[in-house]
Amino acid sequence: MDELIKYAPDLALGFLENVKIAAVGAVVSMILGTILVAMRVSPTPVLRAAGTVYVNVVRNTPLTLVLAFSALGLSDRLGLVFSDVPLTNSFWLVSLGLSAYTAAFVCEALRAGVNTVPIGQAEAARSIGLTFMQSLTMIILPQAFRAVIAPLGSVMIAMIKNTTVATAGGYLADSAAVMKITFDQTGASIPIFIGLIIAFMVLTMPIGFLTGWLSRRLAVVR
Repeated sequence: MDELIKYAPDLALGFLENVKIAAVGAVVSMILGTILVAMRVSPTPVLRAAGTVYVNVVRNTPLTLVLAFSALGLSDRLGLVFSDVPLTNSFWLVSLGLSAYTAAFVCEALRAGVNTVPIGQAEAARSIGLTFMQSLTMIILPQAFRAVIAPLGSVMIAMIKNTTVATAGGYLADSAAVMKITFDQTGASIPIFIGLIIAFMVLTMPIGFLTGWLSRRLAVVR
């Protein structure tokens, strides 16, 4: 137990790295997902096709492969470097891969919300001279976001839990990497597992309660 207490600060710092990756992933994936849903409902066939291909390919690809591609393909082969510090570079590569992966699920959640908006509202927007982008940003997307707050919350919760596979992208400072080192040093696994389970529950359960409450509070009455 003394050794576990000794490694507790390292485990806490590792968990903090997961939180940082999740924070970056949440912001970037929401932006990318919104762009993707705009492409998927666009009147331009090329954009619709590109958005559909991206979503279908990424959603059916294991996250570990996406993260490995970020580290090996984008960094080692294509030379994408965010920082000269290896650990910082790995952090941003993993965050990019996780964001690109989660964006596909954000897109599909938002597209379901777009489908709840009555088509008459889009037709009315066109009749008063609004362009596609104007009607999308001013009328359709605001209602779509309100309709899918709970599903988006579930996507974010899944994304937070997915940060535990950051080691697949070569990032060796997250909770999973620190946990392995602690296992090797102490041989104790159950207390560490329980501690990290509680830590992730403390992070994810409020998100579920909050998004559930907001979805009821902001529900669009049809």
